[in-house]
Amino acid sequence: MLAEIAAANAAFGILKTALSNGKELYDCSAAATQFFDNKSAIAKRVAEKGKSDLDAFMAFEKIKEQEEWLKEYMIYAGRADMHNDWLKFQAECKKNRLDKARKQAAKKQQNLKLLYQFITIVGISVATIPVLVYLVMYAIS
Repeated sequence: MLAEIAAANAAFGILKTALSNGKELYDCSAAATQFFDNKSAIAKRVAEKGKSDLDAFMAFEKIKEQEEWLKEYMIYAGRADMHNDWLKFQAECKKNRLDKARKQAAKKQQNLKLLYQFITIVGISVATIPVLVYLVMYAIS
């Protein structure tokens, strides 16, 4: 949790410094992606724990303030329609995170399926070996 908070704050610092120095948002897209990925992780933690996790809640509130600064910057100092493009960028980041999570879940499911198959094969092998040994001994005698 602390890592996400620190990473979000660092990414915002990069964004704020770059934008204040005249850079465009797309020049620092890696920091923007990192900021919103960490914001998402913190928001998920707040949604799971609610306000009982005060550190996560306060960090999320701070990130909301930082996001509001970005919004105001884009509206007043950015190019026309920059904020709408920013919202589209956030939606794309969310879509990418969800796709990644789905792929990880599918991979985990596939690994469990392979494990079950392996256990089944080993179990059948262990069950049939004594029978084969008995048949070989019976055939010899």
